[in-house]
Amino acid sequence: MPFNAQQLQTGSNYQLDVFRRNDPVDQVNTERPTFFWLTAHKQEAPGGNQFYTEQVYFKNDNNYQNYFGADQVSYNQRDTVRQAKYAWYNFHDGFGLDEDTLAANGIILTDDREAVATGAEKLQLTNLLKTNYNALKMGVQEKLNEELLLDGSQSAKACPGIDHIVSLTPAVGSVGGLDAAQYTWWRNDARTALTGANLIDQMEQAWRNTIRIGKMKPDFIVAGSAFCDAYRNAAGQTVNRQIMGGGNEKGGVSLDASISNLYFKGLQIVWDPSFDVLDQLYAPATPWSKRCYFLNSRSIVLRPVSGHWMVNRKPERLYDRYVHFWGMTSKYRLTCSKRSSNAVLAIA
Repeated sequence: MPFNAQQLQTGSNYQLDVFRRNDPVDQVNTERPTFFWLTAHKQEAPGGNQFYTEQVYFKNDNNYQNYFGADQVSYNQRDTVRQAKYAWYNFHDGFGLDEDTLAANGIILTDDREAVATGAEKLQLTNLLKTNYNALKMGVQEKLNEELLLDGSQSAKACPGIDHIVSLTPAVGSVGGLDAAQYTWWRNDARTALTGANLIDQMEQAWRNTIRIGKMKPDFIVAGSAFCDAYRNAAGQTVNRQIMGGGNEKGGVSLDASISNLYFKGLQIVWDPSFDVLDQLYAPATPWSKRCYFLNSRSIVLRPVSGHWMVNRKPERLYDRYVHFWGMTSKYRLTCSKRSSNAVLAIA
C-alpha cells in the first residue's frame, strides 16, 4: 500500500535526522579546510537583539604620574573598552519532489489516512531522500564556505567573512561597527606584492606583529596554491635538507623530490583548494591563490544563533501544487575580538 502525506512527512524527517546524526554538516572534508577550522571551534550564542557584542579592550588609559612630598596628583575616569557588534545572517537551501517523481521511484502517495507503506516503498524513499539530502548537504557546505571566506560585498544579505575581517586594506572601512581608519589598533597585519626574495622575512615580521599585543599567536595558517609554491621555493633556498626514501628490494636508495607538508613556526601551512575556486568565480584584484592567512581561533569565531544551526525544515505542501519540500536553514555570525592577532600576506 502507498504512503499518505503524514507518513511521508514523518518518515522523511526521521531519515533526514538520521543522515544528519551520522554525517553532520560541520564535519567537512579536507577540500574546505578553512571552513572545517571555523566549524570545528564554532560557539553558539543567543540571538539577543540580532547583534553579538565583542568587548574590545584597546588601551589602559593610564594616569601615571611622578610626585614628591606634597605635590598635587590627579585622577581620571578610564575609557578603555569599545564594542564590536555583529549581526546574524541567514541561509536557506532546499529541494522538492513532485508526486510524479516519487511515483517513478516506486513511491505512491494517497490521502488515505489508514495507508501502510510497503517495505519496498520505505526502502525507495530512504534511497531517494539520501541522494537528495547528500546533494543538499554538499551544496550548503560549498556555498557557506565561499560566504565565510568572502568580504560580504557579493550580497547585502551575506555574512562578511575572512576577507572582511582580515582585510588586504585593514585601514579602510568598519568591522563590527568600529572604524579602522579612526582606531589604528583595530587593524590586522597585511602585506602584499611579496617576492621570493623577501617572502620569509615578511612572514617573520607579520608573525611578530600578530603576537606583539596580547601574545595571541595564530593557530591556523592557510594559503592558496601559488603562495604554497612560492613558500616551498623560498624555503628551499634557506633550509638545508637531505631527502632520503626507503631502500628498494635490492638495498638501493630511493629519492623523492616532493615534500609532504609545509610548516612555518611549527604550524602546517594548509592548502585550501577553494581559494582557486574563488579566483575562477570572482577574479579578485589580488588572487586568492596568491594569499596566505595567519588566523587565530580565539579572536575569530563562527557563532551560530542557539538552536539555529543546520536546522532541517519541512514546509507544508502548497495547496495548488503536488510537490513536497525539504530544506535547511541557519542563523550565524562571524565575529572578531582582536583583528591585530591575524594577518594576510600575498605574493606579487
